[in-house]
Amino acid sequence: MMKNLKHFKKVSDYHKLANIAAPQHPLISIIDYSLVNYPSAVNELKWRQDYYTIGLKRNVVHKLFYGQQEYDFDEGIMTFIAQNQTISLADNPNINTKTPSGWLLLIHPDFLWNSSLGKQIIHYGFFEYTVNEALFLSEKEELMLLDILKTIKREYESNIDKFSQKIVISHIELLLNYAERFYERQFITRKISNHQVLSQLEQLLSHYFKDDNLINKGLPTVQWVANNLNLSPNYLSGVLKSLTGQSTQQHIHNKLLEKAKDQLSTTLLSVSEIAYNLGFEHPASFTKLFKNKTELSPTEFRKNYN
Repeated sequence: MMKNLKHFKKVSDYHKLANIAAPQHPLISIIDYSLVNYPSAVNELKWRQDYYTIGLKRNVVHKLFYGQQEYDFDEGIMTFIAQNQTISLADNPNINTKTPSGWLLLIHPDFLWNSSLGKQIIHYGFFEYTVNEALFLSEKEELMLLDILKTIKREYESNIDKFSQKIVISHIELLLNYAERFYERQFITRKISNHQVLSQLEQLLSHYFKDDNLINKGLPTVQWVANNLNLSPNYLSGVLKSLTGQSTQQHIHNKLLEKAKDQLSTTLLSVSEIAYNLGFEHPASFTKLFKNKTELSPTEFRKNYN
């Protein structure tokens, strides 16, 4: 069944959906998730929101769909959803009888206007992670982030003065910086699964560059690689950087150079033919990339094997 698409322009729009009291501030709100009471028809609803959502939840009776991904919130995990994203819910048949708990922080970008965080928030890559790439928290980490959330809540619910917004924004930034640190920890502590990602990436790229039709397919993109590994581009690059110090794009270039060196040293194909065979539209682009990575032109590299 096609879901009805709504446009939530204001923080208060979510409050109405959740059947809770109106927010005390029009641009920011912290919600006790145990008080959320969605209407019975919420499964038929999909919404696009103009605000950021940071969630820390347990035992939630709905599955969250963010893009094409879903996740059951039966552990203490955090999700970070950027503005202009589309969200929907579905019943979670696996949930136990425990009471849903946790917190939601909703932040309209206008609240951050003219602040350094307003300019920098787009650089926190985890806002582009899919739901299955949520942040799993230790008990200590969870308590630390809860303290920050409660401090934000106390501040915006108290008497507003000229310092209030600046203080709240500084605590939001602190929360995001801790999340960045904890994601780095997650990349490290999940090394077994992350090494599997690295192995899958190597196999995927090797198979791609064996194709004789690269002249028509072109070069693999970061988005294509991420899609085939069922990860978001940002999360994939985060995993790879934690393991190898290199981004997805650098891994693509490494595999590309490996194939280029092989053809330059073992065949009589011209540089242009090799460039086309590897998926480049213009041989000059291939030559530029090759020289940038090896400090030799393809022709200079080939001379070492003649």
